[in-house]
Amino acid sequence: MGGPPAPFRMPVERLEAGGRSLAGRIAQGEVRPGDAVRLLPAGVVTTIRAVRGASGALEAARAGDAVTVELAGEVPAMAGDILASADHPPECADQFEARLAWTGTHRLLPGRTYRLRILGREVPASVTLIKHREDPSTGARLAARTLGANERGVVNVSTGRPIVFEPYAASPALGAFVLLDPATSEQVATGIIDFALRRASNIHWQAVAVDKDARAALMRQAPRCIWLTGLPASGKSTLASLLEKRLHAEGRHTYLLDGDNVRHGLNRDLGFTEADRVENIRRVAEVARLMVDAGLVVIVSFISPFRSERRLARALFAPGEFVEVFVDTPLEECERRDPKGLYAKARRGELKNFTGIDSPYEPPEAAEVHVRTQSGTPLECAQAIARQVFGGG
Repeated sequence: MGGPPAPFRMPVERLEAGGRSLAGRIAQGEVRPGDAVRLLPAGVVTTIRAVRGASGALEAARAGDAVTVELAGEVPAMAGDILASADHPPECADQFEARLAWTGTHRLLPGRTYRLRILGREVPASVTLIKHREDPSTGARLAARTLGANERGVVNVSTGRPIVFEPYAASPALGAFVLLDPATSEQVATGIIDFALRRASNIHWQAVAVDKDARAALMRQAPRCIWLTGLPASGKSTLASLLEKRLHAEGRHTYLLDGDNVRHGLNRDLGFTEADRVENIRRVAEVARLMVDAGLVVIVSFISPFRSERRLARALFAPGEFVEVFVDTPLEECERRDPKGLYAKARRGELKNFTGIDSPYEPPEAAEVHVRTQSGTPLECAQAIARQVFGGG
């Protein structure tokens, strides 16, 4: 004897008639005129008025059929949404456990932002934890901090906004996804969802009475995150300090997050591997976002060598709040300065994973501010940053 029929599921491919009709291919179950359906992730419930196939009106449509369903009213749908049985909707969450098969040329790094594609919709996503790697021969669970090409593991995934899905065991059509590199669009992994994490549904945003605009108005300033990036010894810390001194003198409320200082506290548990650098920037970006939400002008001085992590940081802020400053100093000049003797150690092989020597630095491609430290004094460079960010003389 078979089990109960699978509940209706249809990914929306396109909208017709101003949102009153939705077209797509039924992933599972069946639908008839008069059925109550729920649009996800919006959660709107409505009724099916008519079902049409290629040959006209249908009394019923089933899994695999390409149809257009006319609804009783207009709904706020978009391509990638899911139309489902009102009484048995799929899950909607932004955190879940998944089984991942890594195929990318670069290793998976927890905390790095990728693009997750599921049911035709793409959302930003990151792996927050690698629970274990699976031995391909025995299936044994092995400890792992990253996954390389052709390695499989069980991971926790967090998405930038809730997605609609079902565990793969219940619905292969709604439980499979791929990860893409955001810069190249290369497919780097395939995955199947095991289950939503409980904290995804137990934790909610708490409304607050005083918001960012109110705090900024009290300080009489527009909050900003001014993010200085560049090679070691490029002059970031010097410029950041001079910039904060100038802004403070102008009466602005500021805070400076310096790479070395943060590693004495918040990030003291992190090393300098690529994975640790990714986590280093993720934490600092979240702290900077909170400071901007508090109404402050926060100055961040970090090597932040990878474009993908700087993109992750930018994505946390509203348009115009994040200002990337490229402190452009040639490698040979940085080595000449070498105030801490780190380049010399790296050249001798005594310091591994040092940016510019055996770990790459990816310069910004379109920074809002570009200062060349060999073309002016540190004070002149700091003043140039202030002018370009806030205007004035």
